[in-house]
Amino acid sequence: MPAMEKIKILLSDPQVLFREGMHFTLSAEEDLEVTGETTNNEEALAFVEADPPHIVILNIRNGEMDGTAATRQIKRNFPSVAVIMVVDKEEEELLFAAVKCGARAYLSKDSSPDYLLDLIRVVAQGSQPIIESLMVPSLASRILKEFEVLSPLSEQLRNVLARLSIRESEILGSIAVGNSLEQIAVSLNCNEGTIRKHLRSVLNKLVANEQTRAVIDVAKRGLPSLAPGVDLTAEYVTRKEFNEFKESLMQSFKSLTRESS
Repeated sequence: MPAMEKIKILLSDPQVLFREGMHFTLSAEEDLEVTGETTNNEEALAFVEADPPHIVILNIRNGEMDGTAATRQIKRNFPSVAVIMVVDKEEEELLFAAVKCGARAYLSKDSSPDYLLDLIRVVAQGSQPIIESLMVPSLASRILKEFEVLSPLSEQLRNVLARLSIRESEILGSIAVGNSLEQIAVSLNCNEGTIRKHLRSVLNKLVANEQTRAVIDVAKRGLPSLAPGVDLTAEYVTRKEFNEFKESLMQSFKSLTRESS
């Protein structure tokens, strides 16, 4: 980002007072510029498509499209746009959802104006403050469970889903039982910078898997009409069923090609 370029920010939150409070705080800063405000995430996506900002501040629960779905769509279509997720309360379930969808950071509504400003500037520089959440023992445990649950599905899909490395599993396991970064560094004979690098990799894998699962879900809902003999709504698809689906899909494409010629 050029040194003199302002950080462009889009605000999306249904609570007028909270949204206007953020706007008031940001408008007093010379290096920040609010490019738009919306009341729901559907409108936010339209704003992003028309004029991508540097940062979007989204409410995780806002309108028919929640913040996680909006974030996934932004990350697919505008990977350079960073998302800060607003949560009403720091609940583990909401935090886990924010981590998986690709948000760079999260913000609770009781955060101070100074914290908001610091967070925006750090995110604008490319940092991912949400990585700190992976150091919460209960969340580290959930992440380990997430990869464990996905392992059979990944095998069914020829390892299309990312898996944890042995060292990443060791780090998460150590965090899950309450060890500090310093303790982990000693036990694994590495430094804290290396541990954070591994945690960044874990975060990227979580986000990538969430994007892949979203695509799989869409395929399950939309593709059966192209292959009526194959049950794609099942959790697992056998090789025979997949080959039948592939053949049916090719025949459908050939039919569409003939009709258009």
